Amino acid sequence: MQRATRSVLAALAVAALLAGCAGSGGLDGDLVDDWAALPPPGPFTPAAGVCHEADFAATISVPAYAPVDCAAPHRVETVHVGSFAGQLGEPPTSASAEMRTAFADCDKRASGYVGDSWQAGRLRLAVAVPSGPGWAAGSRWYRCDLMELTTADVGAEVVVRTGSLRDALRPPSALRLGCHQARTDRNRVVQALVPVDCAKRHDAEFAGVWRSPDRPYPKRGVDWAPFYAGCRSVLARYAGVPDDNALAFRSDVVVRPPSAGRWRAGDRGVRCYLWLNDRAVTGSLKNAGTAGLPVRTK
Repeated sequence: MQRATRSVLAALAVAALLAGCAGSGGLDGDLVDDWAALPPPGPFTPAAGVCHEADFAATISVPAYAPVDCAAPHRVETVHVGSFAGQLGEPPTSASAEMRTAFADCDKRASGYVGDSWQAGRLRLAVAVPSGPGWAAGSRWYRCDLMELTTADVGAEVVVRTGSLRDALRPPSALRLGCHQARTDRNRVVQALVPVDCAKRHDAEFAGVWRSPDRPYPKRGVDWAPFYAGCRSVLARYAGVPDDNALAFRSDVVVRPPSAGRWRAGDRGVRCYLWLNDRAVTGSLKNAGTAGLPVRTK
């Protein structure tokens, strides 16, 4: 009899509990129809200020997106994420006007991120866009990615690094371009620029970046004339000498434009180096003036 009484009391307690739940919070006892509907999935957008272990990829899919803290080893750092304007049916090609506009924005953002023109350091800037499925799902972003390189000259490879590139070119900076030793072929044409300490003897020095107007990539000898003229003006400002006809008798200049592929994508930054093909010096020639770069008579 006591066991039956306890069973009845337990059943009544459960019934009371269910009744209380139904009467509070507007629940009606149906455990299915009271869940709020999930919002519809939106287009994926990557984050800025994060790093990536994998090599740079021109298109990014959601499954391949695996950001890491920049304190961990990585190859790529995202410095900015922007959005394409207008109605585009598919991701823009590397040579499109939209991609050149995106590169120009990334160029400005990356330079602000590192504290100087990013071309003044051993760095490479590239722009990534959504994959085809991501674009079809509504993603319209472009990602500005920076990488550290082993050299800013020929034979560059991406460095696996730790730590963010934010303010990486503010002095003192191990990434900034400085003095170099030129390696030439038998015709005295510069084939490579090897970085050296400015306190050691050297014959070349990074002078700055010339921003080319939007023009076709040079193919013939005559097409290179504006590049050399632009870099000579950069050299004159760097060394503190007159930008006149005598400049060619003070120093030669080495012009390092981006590759043709990067040019089509919108990269217009040309690295400029002064080159003393007849002597070597110690110390920097920045603001050296006419005494440091005298007119050569032979």
